[in-house]
Order: sequence, then structure tokens, then C-alpha cells
Amino acid sequence: MTGGTAAELAPGSGLTGSDWLAVAVADRTPGAPSARIRRATPVDEATAREAAGPLLSTLREVGWADGDVVAREVTRLGAIELRERRLDRPDRAEVAAALLTGLRQEGLGMLSWTPAARALRERLAFSRHHLGAPWPDVGDEALLAAAPTWLGPELSAARRRADLARVDVASALRRLLPWAQAAQLDELAPERIAVPSGSRVRVDYADPAAPVLAVKLQETFGWPAAPRIAGGRVPVLLHLLSPAGRPVAVTADLASFWRTGYPQVRSELRGRYPRHPWPEDPATATPTRHATPRRR
Repeated sequence: MTGGTAAELAPGSGLTGSDWLAVAVADRTPGAPSARIRRATPVDEATAREAAGPLLSTLREVGWADGDVVAREVTRLGAIELRERRLDRPDRAEVAAALLTGLRQEGLGMLSWTPAARALRERLAFSRHHLGAPWPDVGDEALLAAAPTWLGPELSAARRRADLARVDVASALRRLLPWAQAAQLDELAPERIAVPSGSRVRVDYADPAAPVLAVKLQETFGWPAAPRIAGGRVPVLLHLLSPAGRPVAVTADLASFWRTGYPQVRSELRGRYPRHPWPEDPATATPTRHATPRRR
């Protein structure tokens, strides 16, 4: 009905199928989902428009519905929707507000989180965890609350959900960094670390409390200690790998591992991987990423 209440006819009513009814009597019992029409008569739309003329309105609406931006012009008689048409050029600010509503309702999964974007977010989370403000909070709630800041240009340019899926999230996230922190990020939370063999190995920041460097053991020969990042505050947790890439030890105290853990690893693996070096004193041995060539 024009007031917004749902109403239904009694089963078998002769009024069933009428497009419009002028309802004289209707009642609703407590808890019932709709009212029951007791007395009414059929009318046409023109009569309904005339009778309820003060309730007639035409509005432009831009909002989030059914998983995307809806932009339309709607004519209503009270709560009854009469006509609608799509708006070809809705107001940009209203579209941006609708997209922001959708993002906050459905979450950051609406964006395309490439490996580069995920890695950057993890590095920022590590920096926030160990160094605090002004390093940005990149948790879900904080990112959604700050979306107008770091996603502002993309929200302003987008017209529909699909446009958000094409956003370069890594570039957008960098807007959260103050200038000084942006200049320090690669130093304090490096994407890769150079190991003694010369390889540059990617750091895994999935756990912001304990960054991990997974590297083959032979590439770390001669390394006296595990590297430290965040200005020397945080030791990197080394996952030392066999020549086949399987973990053989986990340590943040490399000097202790050379003394106590390595001899056992050496005795267990040097027969299995004879083409790879297993020196008695790894702390002074030459690091390598290559196996000894087979003899012909």
C-alpha cells in the first residue's frame, strides 16, 4: 500500500488480479507479516494517481544494491514504485559514496590483491607492529575506515564494482605512508635480503612478529649471524633448506646453529647430497648456490 504496509486478499477473492485497489478496510493481527484486505474496489492507475496525488514523487537515486552501484530515476506513489529508468551520468560523488558503502559492506575482497599488493601490505603490517605510528595500520577495519584517503582517486573515477577490481592496490596503499616512512620502507622492511652466496632472497612477512627468510643452507656459509631488520630491532627467522629445498633447521641464532645444530644436519645429509659441500667449519666456508658438476 502507499503507506508501505504489505496487504493481501482473502483466498478466492473476486478482486484477485486487479492492478489497483482502493482499500476501505484492512487490518493486521499482531505478528502477521501483512494486513488482510476486508473491503476494497478496483480502480485504474490514473484514479490512484489523482487520489494520492500528494504522495507522487520522482527522485534520482544512487546507491549500493544487489552487489553493485544502482543509479536510477524512480517515480513512486508513496511506497509504490511506478516507473524507473537508468541514469546514464550519475553524480560522481554519489557513485563514489555508493562504492564506498559496498566496499565496507562486502569487505576488501572486492579489490584484486595481487602478490605485490599482499607483500606490501604485509611489510607495512610488520613496520606498524615493531615501529608503531606513524606507520599506518593496515588491518581490515583500519583500511576500510581510511578508504576515502588511500582509495580516493580510484573511488572518484570508478562507476561500478568491476572498476574496483582493476585498481592497482599496491600503488594505492602507498598513499598511506608519510613521506619519511616511504623513504625508509625498503631499508627497514626490505623486500629481499642479500645472502653470502650473492642471491637476493625474498623475505616472508606473513607473520608480522617474525619475518622469515627461507634460504638453502649452503648459501649461508660464512654468515656469522642472522640478519636483523627494522633498524636492527628484529632478527630474521632463518628457514635453512636442504639442496632439495626442504627445511632442515629453523633458527634466529645462526652462530649457535653452526656450533650445535649443523654437525647433526651434516652427518644426516652429506651422504644424501654428495655433490653439495658440507664443510666441517661452515662459519668460515665459502658460500655457494651451485652443486659440484658431475664427472664425465
